[in-house]
Amino acid sequence: MGGGYGTEQAQMRHNLATVLPAGPAYAHINLRPRFSFSHSSLLSLCSTMNWPALGQGLRQYGTRAARNKRVIDRIIRVDHAGELGADRIYAGQMAVLGKTSVGPVIQHMWDQEKEHKAKFEELIPQYRVRPTVLVPLWNVAGYVLGAGTAMLGREAAMACTVAVESVITDHYNSQLRELVNLGEEEHKELIETIKKFRDDEMDHHDTGLAHDAEMAPAYTALTNVIKAGCKAAVWVSERI
Repeated sequence: MGGGYGTEQAQMRHNLATVLPAGPAYAHINLRPRFSFSHSSLLSLCSTMNWPALGQGLRQYGTRAARNKRVIDRIIRVDHAGELGADRIYAGQMAVLGKTSVGPVIQHMWDQEKEHKAKFEELIPQYRVRPTVLVPLWNVAGYVLGAGTAMLGREAAMACTVAVESVITDHYNSQLRELVNLGEEEHKELIETIKKFRDDEMDHHDTGLAHDAEMAPAYTALTNVIKAGCKAAVWVSERI
């Protein structure tokens, strides 16, 4: 085993010698089989070997990669929180209106929100994203909003759906533009996922209107308050 290691290391030194000038400046390089460099190690290596152009390229790449990671983290974190909140809203509505004529309609929308939430729960570990620390709060707040508006009547419950889905649809559209700018092919999976969920939310919005949302008491005031609350929740969940 020891002889194989020495032979392989000698061969690697020989190969590297064809592209690096000889001299004591490079004698300290320790080559090992199957070695790899971190980004910071590569920057240090470029500095030692006087490769400024390559070092600058690595710095730009590292900055861009870090910026993209922050954007993806923010998108997945807030979308996970939003789908959790939507899941709880429909759970609250079903608790009050599940046995009424609009029960099947609410159940259909709820089933789609469950699918959305499950997908983002897969993406959280896949992209190594930290969920918002406010998950317990949105869990409770979503249920209270859903049940509270449902207790005002089915029209108010549908008005809640219209308000929430209006904010979420606009939010998803904004994220899609941002992801396309980052690199459409690179983020194809996430773009396709958000497109599908955006279309589902638009259907929920239209379903609410079709089921007399605008006949809810104080419709304009109610929806404006809910929209403001949703936008605040989005802003906070993106950052915490």
